Amino acid sequence: MPAGRGALHLFPPARVFSQEIDAKELAGIMVYTIGFDREKYIDMQSEHISERRKAIGGKLYLEMGGKLFDDHHASRVLPGFTPDNKIAMLERIKDEIEIVVCVAAGDLVRQKVRADLGITYEDEVLRLIDVFRERGFLVDNVVITQYENGTEQADAFRDKLERLGVTVSLHHIIPGYPNDISRIVSEDGFGRNDYVEISRDVVVMTAPGPGSGKLATCLSQVYLDNQRGIPAGYAKFETFPIWNLPLSHPVNLAYEAATVDLDDINVIDQYHLAAYGEQVSSYNRDIEVFPLLKALLREATGTEPYQSPTDMGVNMAGHCISDDKACRYAANQEIIRRFLAAQVDARRGDVDPAVPDRAANVMRKAGITVDHRPVVGPALAVAERTGNPGAALELPDGEIVTGKTSDLLGPSAAVLLNALKKLAGIDDDVHLLSPDSIEPIQTLKTRYLGSRNPRLHTDEVLIALSASANSDENARLALEQLQSLRGCDAHITTILGSVDEGIFRNLGVQATTEPQYWRKALYHRR
Repeated sequence: MPAGRGALHLFPPARVFSQEIDAKELAGIMVYTIGFDREKYIDMQSEHISERRKAIGGKLYLEMGGKLFDDHHASRVLPGFTPDNKIAMLERIKDEIEIVVCVAAGDLVRQKVRADLGITYEDEVLRLIDVFRERGFLVDNVVITQYENGTEQADAFRDKLERLGVTVSLHHIIPGYPNDISRIVSEDGFGRNDYVEISRDVVVMTAPGPGSGKLATCLSQVYLDNQRGIPAGYAKFETFPIWNLPLSHPVNLAYEAATVDLDDINVIDQYHLAAYGEQVSSYNRDIEVFPLLKALLREATGTEPYQSPTDMGVNMAGHCISDDKACRYAANQEIIRRFLAAQVDARRGDVDPAVPDRAANVMRKAGITVDHRPVVGPALAVAERTGNPGAALELPDGEIVTGKTSDLLGPSAAVLLNALKKLAGIDDDVHLLSPDSIEPIQTLKTRYLGSRNPRLHTDEVLIALSASANSDENARLALEQLQSLRGCDAHITTILGSVDEGIFRNLGVQATTEPQYWRKALYHRR
């Protein structure tokens, strides 16, 4: 069957429930509905950070949790929150801000890689500095944390940064950290660290990834500033969990689903409840570390500025939700996506088998199942009908397009072509790619490039479509619709290889799969 013909199946738009959203709705508020006020967030959040700095009366060291750039989790669960929302917010007060990048010496030694970008932490430090500077932020300092004398890789990186004109400070491993408070907050603890010379009042601590020593660097600077008679304080900027949403709110449960590998659990902030009689949401690690953090701040500053982990935060995201139903729906979809991803990771052997069980528990808390993901049922129906892997993709208007496995195309390529045809208004009986154009590519793959699978992947389909665009109006129209796929959901009934995974990710399609391989074998290429 010619590619892009005969495999197009449409399901009706997802229903909108008029009732109060609960976990059982299969489809309702579309994920494309705006539920978060981006501009209000930029205004409120930047103003609140400035107010916290003024309340301290000196320097504010702000530990940034999560990603400053490309926060796709936030954009998925808070539709309307853009991936660059945090950095856009900081731009509002960038004349007050200096950014410091932390990196752990051990991560330099291990050449740790940021998985989503495929680059080492060393390279990520350089990339972050470039990106911040391009947006007009002051970034002159890098802190190498958990440093030990004679660490060759850390010393080499320090020399490299200094040749590039970046100031490098070394912060040492402190025996007994974080429990031996009297030693930590002394000349034998924080007092051994290099002092980071700062010229602005708000200091944003960021890093290539978790475990880089941002908190310890903030506390060290607070101690060293106070030793110099400079008023300084600490605050934490973390978007999730959102403190003024209930524990059971899907947006907060989606945070649990995103951190099942860390076994994070949302809990009531008992310290806040005791101090103010107000029930707010936090998570287990913040609650566990708070007594130590409170004691460290007391020793470093001589005051007790915070009575609870929530007090330490500056998060205004909860005040900027403009459509709670839209955010609930979007967050429930994210919980299901995280569960399906955990199942695949476990099938690949990448995570502990307990991880998908934890993700399933989060789904139970939310009261949802995989069936609440609109694209799952249609994809499974195609697979059952044809006996081969199937795929389904939800378009922005709620219609669902499916794709099946054929002699020419895999299911991912088929559903991609069918989606582009539908979006471009091209009739189903029109061939976007003829068999004559596909067969030479198949010959190249199998005869000369050693591939066992002759079917075209998503990247090959897009290249073939691009090659036809100058001479074929339909191909051109279809390619122009690629941008319309961003934010769409898809489900495929077989685990994807790295190529199809990458294409969907680059197109902004939120693809999930069943936790099974098409071919029964012990070894599977990624």
